[in-house]
Amino acid sequence: MARVEESVSERAIRIAAAGDLHVHEAVAERLQRTIAGLRGVDLILLAGDLTADGLTIQAELLAGACRDAPAPVASVLGNHDWHMGEEEGITAALREAGVRVLERESAVFPVRGLGVGVAGLKGFVGGFLDSRIPDFGEPLLRRVYAQTSLDVDALDRELQAIEDCDIRVVLLHYAPTATTLAGEREAIWAFLGTDRLAEPILRHEPDLVLHGHAHGGTLHGCIGAIEVWNVAMPLTGWDFKVFELNAGRRSGGQGLLQAPPQDDGRAVGPALDVDRAHQ
Repeated sequence: MARVEESVSERAIRIAAAGDLHVHEAVAERLQRTIAGLRGVDLILLAGDLTADGLTIQAELLAGACRDAPAPVASVLGNHDWHMGEEEGITAALREAGVRVLERESAVFPVRGLGVGVAGLKGFVGGFLDSRIPDFGEPLLRRVYAQTSLDVDALDRELQAIEDCDIRVVLLHYAPTATTLAGEREAIWAFLGTDRLAEPILRHEPDLVLHGHAHGGTLHGCIGAIEVWNVAMPLTGWDFKVFELNAGRRSGGQGLLQAPPQDDGRAVGPALDVDRAHQ
């Protein structure tokens, strides 16, 4: 059962977050108890891979749990949710239950006089630092690059849309920084996310960034001084992570305050042309 940490003030906003729920029939009852037990939180965020196999019937199990949720629920989809081509059915099932499904969108949730803005999108692959997938070569590879470009532009736009909110959160499935990937085999990092998504995050400086997907990664990382948390449930012990946020002060569920400044995630110039790099 999720534990809500003591509030740092009466105006602290409590956000419960989890990704990679991989819902199927065998876990539905446990998940319903877990979500119902999130009493005292103000907002529940789901960071993609909501279903085990990308089936609408699995999303309906999650929708049933979300109908009884003690707080508003917002989510993004993950790669599992696209696997069977039923992403529209999954989205419809969740929205019918009141879940705000975000894909290159933002939403504002009023909580005790504060506006909590959430910019959400699935994200995509692409790599990190000098091993980014380049905008070069076969049309199919360049379409991968272009897909991530659409995500980068959308995240910039939606962070701008929630700029005036008291608290601003980015909700992703794929990782926007390599600082939460340690523990995963480095050979697969390019398939776990891309730091191209870090550029609008650095520009707008949201209060909190959440993602999933990296089951074997690291819980806590950063983009510059901005906190990033990997809330994949296989990493968190199949529990929700609870965060407390005030306008101007951040506190993670483990009591950590602000991540130390690091260079990871900052713009590092054009993507590497692998062929030319080895000439």
